[in-house]
Amino acid sequence: MAAVWQQVLAVDARYNAYRTPSAPQFRTQYIRRRSQLLRENAKVGYEPLLRKHYLRVRSQLLALRYGPLSEQSSFRAAYSSSVRSSRNTLDRMEDFEDDPRSQGARGHRRSVSRGSYQLQAQINRVAYEESRPPGSLVPTSVAEASRAMAGDTTLSENYAFAGMYHVFDQHVESAVPRLHFANDDRLLLACCSLDGTLSVLSLSSSPPSVRLVLSGHSGPVTDFAWSLSNDVIVSTSLDGTLRIWNTGDGRCIREVEDPDGSELLCCTFQPINNNLTVVGNGKHNLHVVNISTGKKVKGGSSKLTGRVLSLSFDSPGKILWAGDDRGSIYSFLFDMATGKLTKAKRLVVSEGSPVTSISARSWISREARDPSLLVNACVNKLLLYRVVDNEGTLQLKQSYPIQHGSQPLHSIFCPLMSFRQGACVVTGSEDMCVYFLDVERNTKAIVNKLQGHSAPVLDVSFNCDESLLASSDAKGMVIVWRREQK
Repeated sequence: MAAVWQQVLAVDARYNAYRTPSAPQFRTQYIRRRSQLLRENAKVGYEPLLRKHYLRVRSQLLALRYGPLSEQSSFRAAYSSSVRSSRNTLDRMEDFEDDPRSQGARGHRRSVSRGSYQLQAQINRVAYEESRPPGSLVPTSVAEASRAMAGDTTLSENYAFAGMYHVFDQHVESAVPRLHFANDDRLLLACCSLDGTLSVLSLSSSPPSVRLVLSGHSGPVTDFAWSLSNDVIVSTSLDGTLRIWNTGDGRCIREVEDPDGSELLCCTFQPINNNLTVVGNGKHNLHVVNISTGKKVKGGSSKLTGRVLSLSFDSPGKILWAGDDRGSIYSFLFDMATGKLTKAKRLVVSEGSPVTSISARSWISREARDPSLLVNACVNKLLLYRVVDNEGTLQLKQSYPIQHGSQPLHSIFCPLMSFRQGACVVTGSEDMCVYFLDVERNTKAIVNKLQGHSAPVLDVSFNCDESLLASSDAKGMVIVWRREQK
């Protein structure tokens, strides 16, 4: 019955903008209280038909009180389609090793140097071909140790997120295109907004609070990234600057102007060398920037066919993928010693359909299969690609229908995916919902659906142990969801 009360909450959330226009803080308090009451009511166990009748009557009453809901205005039209970007969160679990010597002195990952993607994928396939069901993705059915770590529960049980842990509305009425939990930190979250600021949010305080507001950009903030040690955030903006922030006190350490004088649309750290950041701009160019000197790296620039909207490195930092607003994904070989980019491959996802998000997962382990790429493009589908060689060549594995026609949506791999049977991803959607999808299923892939936003859900982020999930929308609301307590 959880689905019914979430539908009721979704209806309330969509009408929430009409309540108390002069006191927006009340709207947030109202939706929090409604969420609490509906969760408590769901435990009573009323008849399903009665709950559906309540949902219908509630919708009718709200329509009579506030009028019919207007269609959502186009995010792209309001803020320009240039505000589409992506960066995958740094994933520590991909290079999991039994040998502690595989980690550096501070626990940072070292580069994986076991040969090419093609060789590693072949080794994985041969090792588990007999034990893996046909077409399965990750991990194998004999992965008893991994299932034990995951609690031997189903995907639906593992991803039963429903209750709202907290709602942040400090960016109300300005879209929040990106949000990320800090690396290996359960209770530290950050988000950026088209109002020109970033917020660092503490979930450890009671109640959760805004710890820092990073102000300095003169235009909408399009993307940001945490450094591996979480002491620095880099951000990009339509004002044409890259800013480096100290997350301890909120100071702007350095401001770097785009070499082409263009608006900056996305950014990502080089995962092994956090002194280097890659940015994509509105003049179709990629640049590798040394954040210590503020200068672009010699040989670290390349041109795409369109505005660069999304970026993602593989875990070792040797391959970079970039997506543009004309429907292409490019792979680049990254020289670890010099920072030089070499263009390798190009894939046209769909001509003229912006690639708004790319997320890479290197699944190189005893129980995993091929390295993969998760892609959002404006084709009303979430796309899963297999990386087939060490030049980043992509082969479509599967696609999953979602509502995605124009908004800058993003998706992620679940961080603990390689420790349980089955494989789950999470994506935003233009229907104002958050979807959990099992990418091992060819049909009926949805394992959970969260409702509560009143605008298209633009980004999602897990904390490191999957106890919390954060989502942001085109009206500036950030919802932190907690795992349902059994």
